[in-house]
Amino acid sequence: MSISAQVSFVLVAYNEPWRADQLCQLVRALRPGTRVVPVGDGHAALATCKRQVPSLLIIDGELDGLDGRQLLRELRRHGPTQRLPCVLISARTDTASVRTVLPLAPAAYLGKPYDLDDLRLRLDRLLPRSAGGGVVAVAESDSLDHFLERMRQHNRGAPLQQPLLQALQRLQGGDQDPGELAELLARDPQATARLISLANASDAQQTAPCLSLAQAQQRLGTLRSQQLVTELALQHNAWLAEPRLAELTAQLGAQALRTARLASWLAHQLRLDEALCYTAGLLQNLGELTLLRSLQEWLDSGGELDEAAVQRSLRERAAGFGSALRAHWRLPLELRQVISAYYALGAGVLRREALVLNLARLLLELPAEADASRLADERSVRLLRLDPVLLARAPRHAIQG
Repeated sequence: MSISAQVSFVLVAYNEPWRADQLCQLVRALRPGTRVVPVGDGHAALATCKRQVPSLLIIDGELDGLDGRQLLRELRRHGPTQRLPCVLISARTDTASVRTVLPLAPAAYLGKPYDLDDLRLRLDRLLPRSAGGGVVAVAESDSLDHFLERMRQHNRGAPLQQPLLQALQRLQGGDQDPGELAELLARDPQATARLISLANASDAQQTAPCLSLAQAQQRLGTLRSQQLVTELALQHNAWLAEPRLAELTAQLGAQALRTARLASWLAHQLRLDEALCYTAGLLQNLGELTLLRSLQEWLDSGGELDEAAVQRSLRERAAGFGSALRAHWRLPLELRQVISAYYALGAGVLRREALVLNLARLLLELPAEADASRLADERSVRLLRLDPVLLARAPRHAIQG
C-alpha cells in the first residue's frame, strides 16, 4: 500500500510508554526529520487522526479506551481516514482474531512481542521516502538522560504499591475484604491520583472539582473505581521487577503515607480541610515514584543502570516528572498548589492547607532527637500562628507507614 508523501507525521498509539518510545525512535531513525506523535489511548488517537490524518498509524491492539480493532473500525468509517495505512500490533493472533481484523485492511498485523528487525523492514516499506533516507539502525548510543527527557511527557505514572496489587489479585479470586481494599486504595499515590484525574475528567461540568479519593469514588461509583484500579494493575510495570527499584518504591510509598497522615493531623487540629491535606501529602512524591517506573522501562528497553544513576535521576528529574504528570492528568489546580507548597512557599497569598503541607515536610525532616520548637521562626509556622504546645505535640515520630 502506498502512502502519500504530502502527509506530515506518524502517530504511535501504544499502551506501554517505553514501547511507544522505542517505536518513535525507530521511525525517526528510519526517516530522520519525521514528526512522530505518541498517544497512550484509543480515544486520543482517534481525536488526533480527525484533526490531521497522519502518514502512518502504529496501533497497539490492547489500547485503553478504544482498543486497536475498535479504533481501526472507527477510522474506516470516516472518509479522510478510510485509506490511512495502519500497523496493528496485538497479543491476539489466533485465526478468529485475524479473520475479524482483515476486513479493516491493516497494512500489517503483527503479534506481540514484535520482532524489531521484521518491524523495521515493514516500516521502511510503508514510510514515505521523502521523509528521509534509507534504513538506519536505531541508535544504540541513546543515553539515560535523553530517554528520561522523552518519557517525562509520555508516561503512565507511578507503580502501584505491592499491598494493593496483592489485594487486587485476591479480589479477582473473590477472596478480598472490601474494607481492607478501601484502606489500601487510600494509601496508594498512583491509585489516588488516577482516580481523582478520571473523576474530574468524567464530568467537566461539575462546579466543584474532586480533591480527594473519597470524592473521586463518590463521583465514579465503587464498581467503576475498582474496575479502573484493576486496569492500572494490569498495565506493564504496574509493579517493578528490579529489586532496588521495588525497594525504593516501597520506601517512597511509606514516606508519602507518613506525610499524608501528619498533614491530616495538623489540618484536624487547625480545623482545616483534612481530606485535601491528606491527599496532597500522599501525592507530594509522585514524581519520584513515576521516575522509578520510567527507570524500570529503561532497563526493559535494554539500558543499563547503577545506583549512582538512580540517585542522580531522582535528584535532578523527579520534580519535572511530578509536575508534568500532574499537568497531563489535569489534577485540580487547587490540589496542585497545595502539593507544590510541600517543597517551597511561593509569594502572594497562601491558603492555610498549603502552609500545613510545608510544615509537615519541616517536621518530618527534623532529626529524631531535635525539638520541634526550633521551627518556630519558619514562615509556615509564623503564618499559621501555631501554639508552641501544638507544634511540640505533632506526632512526627509516631506516624508510621
